[in-house]
Amino acid sequence: MFSPNKQCIALISVHGDPAIDIGREGAGGQNVYVRQVGEALSRLGWQVDMFTRRVSPDQPAIVEHTPNCRTIRLTAGAAEFVPRDELFEYLPAFVQEFLNFQQQAKTYYPLVHTNYWLSSWVGMELKKFQKIQQVHTYHSVGAVKYQAVDQIPPIASTRLATEKACLETVERVVSTSPQEQEHLRSLVSIEGNIEIIPCGTDICKFGSVSRAEARQQLGIDPDTKVIFYVGRFDRRKGIETLVRAVGRSQLRGKEKLKLIIGGGSRPGHSDGIERDRIEGIVAELGMTEFTHFPGRVGEVELPIYYAASDVCVTPSHYEPFGLVAIEAMASGIPVVASDVGGFQFTVIPEETGLLAPVKDDAAFAAAIDRVLSEPGLGDRLGRAARTRVEQYFSWDGVASQLSGLYSRLLINQMAGEKTSSSANSVANQLSKELDRATVSGSK
Repeated sequence: MFSPNKQCIALISVHGDPAIDIGREGAGGQNVYVRQVGEALSRLGWQVDMFTRRVSPDQPAIVEHTPNCRTIRLTAGAAEFVPRDELFEYLPAFVQEFLNFQQQAKTYYPLVHTNYWLSSWVGMELKKFQKIQQVHTYHSVGAVKYQAVDQIPPIASTRLATEKACLETVERVVSTSPQEQEHLRSLVSIEGNIEIIPCGTDICKFGSVSRAEARQQLGIDPDTKVIFYVGRFDRRKGIETLVRAVGRSQLRGKEKLKLIIGGGSRPGHSDGIERDRIEGIVAELGMTEFTHFPGRVGEVELPIYYAASDVCVTPSHYEPFGLVAIEAMASGIPVVASDVGGFQFTVIPEETGLLAPVKDDAAFAAAIDRVLSEPGLGDRLGRAARTRVEQYFSWDGVASQLSGLYSRLLINQMAGEKTSSSANSVANQLSKELDRATVSGSK
C-alpha cells in the first residue's frame, strides 16, 4: 500500500516495460535501467510509479515490485506489441491515459523521468497540462544511431526533432557517459542542461558464484574456453561480428571452445528472424557443434552464465552505455567490446577489458584470443573490472545521484514559485497604488 506521506515521482518508459521478462523482443537495457532505478529510489524513500504501454490484454494493469514501487500499464491503442518505430501515433492516447490515471488516483507527480525519445515527447506534452520538472535519459541518440544503420526509418525526422526539443527544453538530461554527452552536444544541440549519471548493476547478485560451481550447474567442462554473449537478437547488436570472429579464432582446433549466444526470440518476429540468420552463419562456418543458443536467460540463471565464462563479448554497432558490459565486469569477467559509445567509458582498455573496432571480426578475434590464451590476462582484467564496478556502477549509487538531482530540481521549483508569488504580490500592490494615485490626481 502506497504511503501518502512520500514524495511521488513518475518514471515513464512507453515501450520498455519494467515488469517484463528481459530478453524478449523489445526488452533490454532500458527495461533493466527503469526497473532497477525505480526500486532503488523507493528504498531511498521515494514513491515511484513506472508507466509503460500495455502490449497484451492478459497483462495486469498494475504490478507491485516493492511497497513503494510499481509498474502501471496504460492502454494506448490496441493492447498488442507494436515496434518502437511505429509507436508515435499512440503517444497522444498515452498522455491522455496518464492524465486520467492521475485524476482517478488523485495523485500528482511533480517530477517525471522520461526514458527514450518516445517518452520524452510524452513528458513535454504533459508539461502543457501541469507544472512538472522533467528529467530525461536518452538510452539511444538518433543522430548517432542512424549513422550505424543501413536503412533510415520513416520516423527518423520526427525522432531527431523531438530529441533536439527535449535537450533544449527539459529541466535536466541525464547522460549515462561522457561519450553520450559529447554526442548530444556535437550532434543534437549546444543548448540545454546535461548531468552525467551512469547506469548501474547489482553488485551483490553478479559475482556471487564461482566459476567451478557455475560450470558444474551448466554442465561445462573445467578446461573449456567459454565465450559468452547475451542480449537481444538485433543486427545492431553485432552478433554476426562475434560469430565470424570466433570462426576465425587461432584457437579453433587447439582448444576446446564453447560459444554461448543467450537471448530470447520469437519465431516470425524480428528477433526470431535474426536468430535464424545467425544460426545460418554458425552452420556455414562449421561451428554448430560448439555453439549453444540457450534462449532467454532469466535473472536467476544470468549470474551463473557470466560466472561460467572466460570472456563476455559485446560487439554492438552502437551503445550509449551497455549494461551487459558492467554485469560481466561485476561478475569478474573480462569484456571484449566495440570501441564505441558508452563502452569507451565503462571498459578501460588493457585494464578492465579490451576494445575492438566496430564490425571488425578480425580485431575481435585477436582480442578474444588474447584474453583466452595470454597467461594471467583474463584474471587480471576480471579483478580490475569488478573493482571498477564496485566503485562507480552500483544501482544504489546511481539512485542516490538521481535522488539528489530530483531533490534539487523540486527545491528550485518551489523556490521559483515562491519568488514568482512574491513578485506577483509586489506587482499587484504597486498596481493598486498607481491606480489610487491616478484617481487622486484626476480629482
